Amino acid sequence: MLSRLSIRNIVLIEALDLDFARGLGVLTGETGAGKSILLDALGLVLGNRADSGLVRAGEARAGVTASFDFAALPAQVLSVIEDAGIELEPGEPLILKRQLRADGGSKAFLNDQPVGVALLREIAPALVEIHGQHDDRGLVNARGHRALLDRFAGGEVAGVEAAWRDWRTARDALDAAREQVARAAEDQELIEAHLSELTLLAPQTGEEDELASARADMQKGEKLADDLSALQHLWTGSDSALASLRAASRRLDRIAGEHELLAEALAALDRAVIEASEAEDALDRAAQALAFDPAELDRIETRLFDLRAAARKQSCQVDDLPAKMAEMRAALDAIEGGSGHIAVLEQTAQKAALLYREKAEALHDLRRAAARRLDAAVAAELAPLKLDAARFQTSVMRLPEERWGAQGMDAVEFLISTNPGADFAPLAKIASGGELSRFILALKVALAEEGGAATVIFDEIDRGVGGAVADAIGERLARLASNGQLLAVTHSPQVAARGDRHYMIAKSSEGTVTRTSVTPLSDAERKEEIARMLSGAEVTDEARAQADRLLVRA
Repeated sequence: MLSRLSIRNIVLIEALDLDFARGLGVLTGETGAGKSILLDALGLVLGNRADSGLVRAGEARAGVTASFDFAALPAQVLSVIEDAGIELEPGEPLILKRQLRADGGSKAFLNDQPVGVALLREIAPALVEIHGQHDDRGLVNARGHRALLDRFAGGEVAGVEAAWRDWRTARDALDAAREQVARAAEDQELIEAHLSELTLLAPQTGEEDELASARADMQKGEKLADDLSALQHLWTGSDSALASLRAASRRLDRIAGEHELLAEALAALDRAVIEASEAEDALDRAAQALAFDPAELDRIETRLFDLRAAARKQSCQVDDLPAKMAEMRAALDAIEGGSGHIAVLEQTAQKAALLYREKAEALHDLRRAAARRLDAAVAAELAPLKLDAARFQTSVMRLPEERWGAQGMDAVEFLISTNPGADFAPLAKIASGGELSRFILALKVALAEEGGAATVIFDEIDRGVGGAVADAIGERLARLASNGQLLAVTHSPQVAARGDRHYMIAKSSEGTVTRTSVTPLSDAERKEEIARMLSGAEVTDEARAQADRLLVRA
């Protein structure tokens, strides 16, 4: 609920801080005192368009802050602020702030974190519902009528939603399978030809890198062939250095025992023989690795050319060719087994469609029955609200199949006829703003709506009525406020007397400066204000006595 509203430099309001509570709060005051300014200010934090004309004359900027307290945030609000990456501690109030500059700029904040105005506008319907002379939101908006009727009916919409999802999933799977088979059938000959080519080629993952490496080695071997041959001759011939080292080692071995220096020389010579032998082995291995075979090199280059040509033809990398072959086999398998697979999917889709239709038909019947009950409940509220000639009708119209959805097969809209013999028309077509507000009040009472906005505001719902009708309006407002928060801007003493809290809006002038103020009234002040509303400028004892009676009866 709205717990606090703070306004700075908005039109005639210099500084204002108002605390609100549950129940019915009434706001009264002389015509022109500035009641609309409060609603304009509240509209700013709910995402309404920023108008620099709202900034108080002579000030550079203005601001409005609204605090809302919830035991648990409404699901709609929680979803939006989580998507925006804003975290709130459990029990923390929701604080909306809007700042305006005289040059036309504006900023929006949620719990001191900058946000877009669109975010405020998105969460506003769950926070505050305003019904006034030119209301085009809330109950007037036909987009919300189906959900309201479903809550009134107590219908099981979740089952229809689940059945719709299952049907849509089955239908999408069937469409995808049909498209795949049709697309594959069109290209079947081409797919078979490509698969035949690739099967003959038999590409292997990683083969390109192996072939390219082998080719590079052979090309190096071609360049090094002469050097490698000469080196091998130096090491392997009978007069090679290694042969000489081995001969010297054998001869020295026979005489090494004669002197220790000879033994040292033999050890050194043996090491040289070992190192030279290792060099010989390394040369042999290098010669084998770099062996240049023109026929093998030609085979490798031909294979690389064929693999890369196939990859270009398939618009992929060489290593992706095996996967391409698997895709082609799957496509051909789909063509061959497509009819049977599609038949299974068709049967699944038909069953899902039948289940959805059954549940949607049951919901349709439930809605029609609930619509009759709602029509009767609203009709019972119209006469006390001086809407005797008006008629109310809940239209439940079956939609064409292409417009069915997760909420069923119906379009729901609240229609009215305000004069005998006149055709029914949408709520928004009512000419009189006062009639519209009273019609909405009747509808809200009949719906006993749960899950709507946390705070409901009626702006001059009693315009043009008095006496018993005003008393009936007040009684219904109080009834609606008993389980929530409702604020009413009113000129009716009968409505004002029903309030749990009373705020008086007044305008005062000091020289050339005009200010609007809002003051919570004590019991005595409230009695005096209701007496003023009854008698006019001069408050009489009779008016005070009548105010007493209204307050006691309320």
